Amino acid sequence: MAETALTETTVAEVMAELAELEDPRAREVNEKHGDDHGVNLGKLRALAKRLKTQQELARRLWETGDTAARLLAILICRPRAFERDELDAMVREARAPKVHDWLVNYVVKKNPHSEELRLAWFADPDPVVASAGWALTTDRVAKKPQGLDLAGLLDVIEAEMKDAPDRLQWAMNHCLAQIGIEHAEHRTRALDIGERLEVLKDYPTSPGCTSPFAPAWITEMVRRQGDT
Repeated sequence: MAETALTETTVAEVMAELAELEDPRAREVNEKHGDDHGVNLGKLRALAKRLKTQQELARRLWETGDTAARLLAILICRPRAFERDELDAMVREARAPKVHDWLVNYVVKKNPHSEELRLAWFADPDPVVASAGWALTTDRVAKKPQGLDLAGLLDVIEAEMKDAPDRLQWAMNHCLAQIGIEHAEHRTRALDIGERLEVLKDYPTSPGCTSPFAPAWITEMVRRQGDT
């Protein structure tokens, strides 16, 4: 009982600190990207560094539903401590893009259930959940492609990416680019699919940054690797 009360007090203290860090200008910028919080991410990371790893506190912060609190929870949790069903529920609850992105990249990828979840999410009817499955697949394309049907992935991308909802489309496009970058035997087809579908072709890109348009992305990364 005492431990629970202490955790609740800590949650209240952390929420109060997050409220103090709220910046209306930061919120305005973040909300343009669908993220409903106004905490500077540098300050959020500094707070996480001070709190260090606290799994129970992370779970309680996640339960608040607050976007900044959930981002902080991701930074202070133990990724390997979550059960499969717990992560499945969390991904389905993570509607803010930054929370979803951090949860997949900082937690799910490091969890023992990541491959099981990848397979479960890949064709999920919820496009946001499916995008998590595609993100995990892209990670495997780059780091552990053994056993993946890359030609089959290209078939799905070719058939479905053009009309996919934004976040799912972005994740499928990343997978397309990664296949083209990492696997020379599929590069010509990956370039062809990108050219024909023209997904993200006109996406605004800052000077010095690589376009997310798959053919441009593939070409630039291969050039950097000196792999022709």
